[in-house]
Amino acid sequence: MRILAVDTTTPSGSIAVLEERRLLAEISVDSVSTHSARLLSAINLILGALHLGIQDIDGFAVTPGPGSFTGIRIGLSTVKSFAFASGKPVAPVSSLQALAWKLRDSEERLVAPMLDAKKGEIYASLFEIQSGTLGEIIPQGAYSPDRFISLLPAQRLVLFIGNGVELCRAMILDRLKAEARFSTRSLFIAQEVGLLGYEILKAKKGISSTELEPLYFRKSQAEEKH
Repeated sequence: MRILAVDTTTPSGSIAVLEERRLLAEISVDSVSTHSARLLSAINLILGALHLGIQDIDGFAVTPGPGSFTGIRIGLSTVKSFAFASGKPVAPVSSLQALAWKLRDSEERLVAPMLDAKKGEIYASLFEIQSGTLGEIIPQGAYSPDRFISLLPAQRLVLFIGNGVELCRAMILDRLKAEARFSTRSLFIAQEVGLLGYEILKAKKGISSTELEPLYFRKSQAEEKH
């Protein structure tokens, strides 16, 4: 099964092509420019390098959020178009789950992915990695930093990852002290989106293009103004 995985939820955007669990190619770009300026050309480039067409893709995996509202819309609209035209299924994978999955081989079992949600908030969750699965300990959502950190267990090692960590580092250290660990892994997650997406598609739990919806934990700025 060949999968095209797309993540446009943060400036650290990436796309990947996988053959089941094997990574065939990946393009990762950290840039403040909009994903709309480079996403389609990057997809054409990666497929061309593999001598594949979109018709050779068996399923899609994409991050519907949380993250940048504009980035989410760009990624979803692109994947929706491909899935609709090809009739192939889509596996939606949370950006927080994908970030946590980057650390699946770490010694620490508790992983806290954190994304900058702007306006003084973070998108965050706490997962426990056990036997190749992610168990959600603190629900994914939009939190004030002090609220989320107050929910963390104070007596267990926790590994943090994401562009929201620096907003909270002092508070994290104040609460967890020596129990806090900070990942130095890159924040590109297309490969992890593809790996988690493969499990969804293999289990026949993929959805159609018309069922694909964004994962928002709060209203967009336009909705708030309205």
